[in-house]
Amino acid sequence: VQVLRNAGEEVTLTVSFLKRAPAFLKLPLNEDCACAPSDQSSGTSSPLCDSGLHLNYHPNNTDTLSCSSWPASPGLRWEKRWCDLRLIPLLHSRFSQYLPGSDLCRQNAFQVIAVDGVCSGIIQCLSAEDCIDWLQAIASNISNLTKHNIKKINRNFPVNQQIVYMGWTEEREQDSLQDRMYTPKFLALRGSSLYKFIAPPVTTWDWTRAEKTFSVYEIMCKILKDSDLLDRRKHCFSVQSESGEDLYFSVELESDLTLWEKAFQTATFLEVERIQSKTYACVLESHLMGLTIDFSMGFVCFDAATKAVLWRYKFSQLKGSSDDGKSKIKFLFQNQDTKQIEAKELEFSNLFAVLHCIHSFFAAKVACLDPLYVGSQATASAAPTTSGTGKLKYTT
Repeated sequence: VQVLRNAGEEVTLTVSFLKRAPAFLKLPLNEDCACAPSDQSSGTSSPLCDSGLHLNYHPNNTDTLSCSSWPASPGLRWEKRWCDLRLIPLLHSRFSQYLPGSDLCRQNAFQVIAVDGVCSGIIQCLSAEDCIDWLQAIASNISNLTKHNIKKINRNFPVNQQIVYMGWTEEREQDSLQDRMYTPKFLALRGSSLYKFIAPPVTTWDWTRAEKTFSVYEIMCKILKDSDLLDRRKHCFSVQSESGEDLYFSVELESDLTLWEKAFQTATFLEVERIQSKTYACVLESHLMGLTIDFSMGFVCFDAATKAVLWRYKFSQLKGSSDDGKSKIKFLFQNQDTKQIEAKELEFSNLFAVLHCIHSFFAAKVACLDPLYVGSQATASAAPTTSGTGKLKYTT
């Protein structure tokens, strides 16, 4: 340490690697030995005798003890025991087959990173089947731990602020010139909002420090097909925000993608069911209006000043719509009496929020007709679209 302190501003470190590094540890019955067994193969002696460990153990090892106090008993024998090298807490941990920040997938290998940054290092599997088995086992363990943790956290939150989902994803950077294409992000669905964090929220205060928050009924989630993928990463989805910004996320396994999709649908359904209606300011022929999307009544347009209703239609009467991608939406409703199509055009300052909200209400309306979905809150909606143990344990 003193040499480093006096070395100046630049320091060059040379790291040596011992080829015959010890790979196994041997534990004798007698733990009172005060010195280490000799090791003829590596030319070094073990400094770990105080814990009863002997380096470079092999079943055919003929090394003898150099300690004269060792009892010459016919019952003397060596025991081989598992020794923990590293423990990785799996709660809120993440794993990845990809090279950090890239879309390059390792072959039959992955790494696990704990919430505090402790990394497992690269775990190389013998086959693709072994790798998938490990990933699925770890993912299942993380999922079970997360569900258990969510149940505990939800005890402190009111009904309208319950957590539906928490988990790691990797977000694709918008700037293609960045060296790092992907950055780990922690997503959470709680109450009416989708939260995007840099790290998992631990305290109640952490929920106020999210990188970004979105209203679940004003955003659009799309599970991407192979033809929609932007690079070599699989299992991706996009989220279009209320401002029209597209966010691109990647998860590791198909099961992770399914879990996210069901959680997002559930969160949207619960929030629409809770709020029942949403009103947006709009303009019709230079007059300030209001459009209410009501879960029971459908669409209601009224004068903002007098509150007089101009027109109303049920969800089933909407036969089509189009927008200019900026501010205007043209609705095509079918008159129940005449069966004629009636066009209604409105102008909004928050076009994408309105489009996404309409989609969310449609999705919830269709889901209500499916008893299986209402019972489990886990079935994909058919709405039309617009534009184990808790630780990963290393042993040897």
